[in-house]
Parts: sequence; C-alpha cells; structure tokens
Amino acid sequence: MRIMSDALRDRIERYYATVPLLFADAEDFGPLRLFVRKEPGTPYYGGPSHAQPTAEGASVVNGADIARVRARQRELGVPEAFEWLAETAPALRSRIEDAGLPVAERPLMALDPHRAIPRQPLPEGVRLHVLTAEDPALPMTLALPRLAFARAGTAVGPAGGAELATQAGELTADGTVETIRPSLRAGHKTLIVALGPDGTPLAAGHYHPANGTTEIGGIGTLPSARRQGLGAAVAAALATHARDRGVRTVFLAYADDRVARIYSRLGFRPAGSTLLIANQPARS
Repeated sequence: MRIMSDALRDRIERYYATVPLLFADAEDFGPLRLFVRKEPGTPYYGGPSHAQPTAEGASVVNGADIARVRARQRELGVPEAFEWLAETAPALRSRIEDAGLPVAERPLMALDPHRAIPRQPLPEGVRLHVLTAEDPALPMTLALPRLAFARAGTAVGPAGGAELATQAGELTADGTVETIRPSLRAGHKTLIVALGPDGTPLAAGHYHPANGTTEIGGIGTLPSARRQGLGAAVAAALATHARDRGVRTVFLAYADDRVARIYSRLGFRPAGSTLLIANQPARS
C-alpha cells in the first residue's frame, strides 16, 4: 500500500471533517467529534452519525472519551460508528478495540491529478445521466445500492428491474426520496446513473464535494446488469464531472481487490486507508 503524501492526507482529513457538516451538527466530546443529523433520514450515504478524532485530539483519545460518545450514540438511537483516517490517528485503533468494538480497514485510492480519465465504453442503448432533484429515475436510483450491495462480489445475479421497482416504492413510502431532494438541489450531492434503453437504472454512484476535494462513493451495479463495465463507466463519469467543476482531489475507498483493479485502470492509485467500525454503516 502506498503511503499518502502529507498534502493529500491533509486534504482528505479536512474533507472528512467538513463534508458531514453539510448534513449534520457537530457535538464535541473532548478529542472526539460526533456528527448528529439535523433532520431525520439519510441525505448522506451511510450517515452521518459517526464520530472521528479532532485534528488536535487524534493522539490523546482515551477509553472514557470513547465511552461518552457511544453513550450519546445510544441515546440518539444511531449505530456506535467511528471512522477516521488511519494515518492521522494510528493509536486510535487499539483504543477502539480495547473498548470492545471491531475495527475494519478500508483502503483508499486517489486519482492521479496528472492523468486524463479514459472514457469508458457503454453497452448499446445505455446512457449516463446526471440526476436532478425531480428526476423520475431518482427513486429507483436510490434503491439500487440496496440490491447492488446485498449480494457481494461481481458475479451476475438474479435481481433486476422488478426487484428495483419494489425497493424504490419502499424508499418513496418511507420518505427517503424526499430527504435526498434538498441535497441535490443545493449541489451538495451529485448522483450519476447508467440508464438502460427502457430507463431502468443499471448502475449508479455519487459524490459530495467540499473545498476542492471529494470522495466518490456508493458505486453499485444492479446484479442482473453486472459484467458490462457499467461500474467503471459510472466511476469515470463521476470523476470527470467533479473535475469539470473544480474539484482537484478525487478519492475513493474500496473493499474488493477486483474492484481496485478497475479503479487503477481509470487512474486511481493506492493512498493510505480509513479505519471504521466493522459491520456498521460507513460514512461513505
């Protein structure tokens, strides 16, 4: 794994500390900061309801600090989630584990700023589309990750348009779709989707820019549409879209080496890692 430069580390650390504030308030518990959603719903994929060390407190977090944050998370009814950049708080992992929470590592990759993003081919009839808040494809696009991530790996699966429509109906009924619309209107969130010839979302992903930096996340493909290069096409489109709007640093996390090879072909390079509580919703 490549060690990230100080400049890249600082940009990513600042991003982690800044972008949740678009959707949440911050509560400080000594050297730890907990992000608390301003409104119900999940406008920010997977959160925010996580805690992270402050820049000044990364080296001094102790068990009592962790316990206070966990108590507040339980009070709020949110997962006891922590996420932080491994390079900025290397000793925190053992303290979190000593508190009884399992820690998982998620490698990061950053886009080479000097490399053009290669355009990715699409199957016949498939087009890439940037969603608006009122887009009729929004409910199904938001439902897509439920199916994409429910079945691990990259093999073709049975879930298709019918299952996607069912999930979209549930997200519309429970108010999730309405929760996302303000973020799209304000430009805090950008969603790009690969639409099939009949308008069915086949793959999608998103990014949230802040201060010239963004993490690309949530890239998933409908199981029945896998093995067509759609995830790579969405990732390339997201990175290009962000660059075209002044974002200088584009990075992402991955959990599968097979997926990492795809990102490598797009110009992403290994760059450190994040640490988070295993089996809990991640911030991205």
